[in-house]
Amino acid sequence: MAETIYLGIDLGTSRTSITTSNGVRETVWSYVGYPKDHVAKKKLGGRDIIYGKEAVENRMSLNLFRPLAGGSIKARGNQDTAETKKAVRDLMEYVVSLAKVPAGSTIYAVVGAPAEASVEGKASILEAAAGCIDSVIVCSEPFAVAYGLDFLDDTLVIDIGAGTTDLCRVHGTMPEPDDQRTHEVAGDKIDQILAQFIKETYPEAQFSINMVRSFKEKFSSVSTKMDEATVTMPVAGKPKEFDITELVYKSCYSMVPPTVEALQDLIATYDPEFQEKMRNNVLLGGGGSQIKGLGLAIEHALDEYGGGKVTTVEEPQYAGSNGALKIALDMPEDYWREFQSSVAQASAGGDGGEE
Repeated sequence: MAETIYLGIDLGTSRTSITTSNGVRETVWSYVGYPKDHVAKKKLGGRDIIYGKEAVENRMSLNLFRPLAGGSIKARGNQDTAETKKAVRDLMEYVVSLAKVPAGSTIYAVVGAPAEASVEGKASILEAAAGCIDSVIVCSEPFAVAYGLDFLDDTLVIDIGAGTTDLCRVHGTMPEPDDQRTHEVAGDKIDQILAQFIKETYPEAQFSINMVRSFKEKFSSVSTKMDEATVTMPVAGKPKEFDITELVYKSCYSMVPPTVEALQDLIATYDPEFQEKMRNNVLLGGGGSQIKGLGLAIEHALDEYGGGKVTTVEEPQYAGSNGALKIALDMPEDYWREFQSSVAQASAGGDGGEE
């Protein structure tokens, strides 16, 4: 009898993580690159596709795609080009290959999607999975985080990614659309804000958005006692040091007001008897949860609404994929058989396999 392997996948704009029932845990940068010409292909060992960090490092030789940034999966109404669809499919196949599934095995996967992902976005995930997964269920990323940590009773989950910040109200059942909110002040937006602040403050400095992202990842903080952030950027080709401490603080803090606004909206529209309990049971996850002092900053911002308590997940890199795997393992076999047709439906342009 063929072995069944279960996968939990957190399909992220910046990084994609996979956790599997056969003990694999891997993370890859969500980039796909295709050699520009025969010289580039020769340089890269004859390969047709380069993935992850290696693709970014060799981007001058590649047609580089970050296919989950700004596509249909991340934003309503966005249309994917044929090239983007191919890149999403190639990325999905590469991530699944990391699971080292034995030949002939049946593969069941739960894939995390943004809290308010559109029907088109979920269909794009199903279509991308058609060639490498036997049955797929798409669930809310923040719900997967909560499920993996057993935060299922009157909990508010914040999942901060690169493209979106997703919020989900969890109350002992699968979330409905009214239980979820999404806003776009997340990792990528913080990078853009920081880049603009640097440009305005130090117009002579030369930098790229990749440099700005590395500055943010090294120094990100919303603590009033944050460490000094000193970076090196060229000026007319000559390296020079710059103090960007205040700029980093202001950039990172920009995500607090819209996040608290969305939290309060979810609280205010919940049963009044349980609002206080939910406000004091906020779970903060995703890559953005690593911004120093963020949980405390959100708590302080909630003071005017009656206060709140924020818990930051200990393993943000894998919290989503771990939770997705747990959902997959807990899902009755009948559900998988029911959703087994979803991949075929997606390939034909239909919608299925979503939770």
